[in-house]
Amino acid sequence: MKVTIGQRELEMGSKYLTSLRSSNDIFEDTDALRSRLQEEGYLLIRGFHNRDQVLSARMEFLRKLQVMGRLDPQAAIEDGIIGSENKNGMWGGSTEQLLAEFPQFLEVVNSPSVMSFFERLLGGSALTYDFKWPRAIAHGGNTGAHYDVVYMGRGTKNLYTMWTPFGDTSLEMGTLAMCLGSQHFTKIKQTYGEMDVDRDNIATGWLSEDPLEIVDRYGGQWATTDFEAGDAIIFGMYMMHSSLNNSTNRYRISSDTRYQLASEPVDERWVGRKPKGHYAWGRTPQKSVAEARKEWGV
Repeated sequence: MKVTIGQRELEMGSKYLTSLRSSNDIFEDTDALRSRLQEEGYLLIRGFHNRDQVLSARMEFLRKLQVMGRLDPQAAIEDGIIGSENKNGMWGGSTEQLLAEFPQFLEVVNSPSVMSFFERLLGGSALTYDFKWPRAIAHGGNTGAHYDVVYMGRGTKNLYTMWTPFGDTSLEMGTLAMCLGSQHFTKIKQTYGEMDVDRDNIATGWLSEDPLEIVDRYGGQWATTDFEAGDAIIFGMYMMHSSLNNSTNRYRISSDTRYQLASEPVDERWVGRKPKGHYAWGRTPQKSVAEARKEWGV
């Protein structure tokens, strides 16, 4: 099977692309989970969330898309068929902002089961960033290869992203893809990984839009899978990831949420009643990633 990331086509089972591995077999073994997260950079957990809650939250997003005029008016709302304008839906905001329209979404990502899992995994009281990033990706949309640390690296580096699809999500709809081994790309971590988009004002914050270049130049292998409502994948700040293109006529709805030990430093941009978010990035002329990479020697 072939999939597309940006302008590149990758074949499953090639040197460039393989399948993600589930960690359900070790879910109850905390030490094994920590070891796998260290060694492989991610934890894919099938059925991590309550499926019915996830599907209820999906309907919240679909109703919002309908109000925004983003859905095909001739199709059933639950099908999530993209309207003629083919526009994304982006709803990043604080808990207070999201609670008004997406309470069931917050019940999923802030649930006691999620928080207790991170407390077990991290070994102490955990917190989640108040600012969260739910989104609906239209046809053709995808994300370039990046580390999350460049967007939220001012607190602890032991911060973890949980990517949750809201609905059954096939490869064709644009699933998340991880670059296996990228958490050990020392030169990239020491250069690109030290970037701060608000301080350095580098366009997009992505290292590359070419997944083949990453593998050919630095090593690793991309990995992805089909997801079902209830699945989640968890990874650290130095795990390079991207997404496949959405090649369907249906919205891919997903969210990025972050978790860390409450005792460790927090990036102040993303916590509090009204997080300030990215306050400088993109507000003055930006340096291109190509320019920055020349300076970094990567």
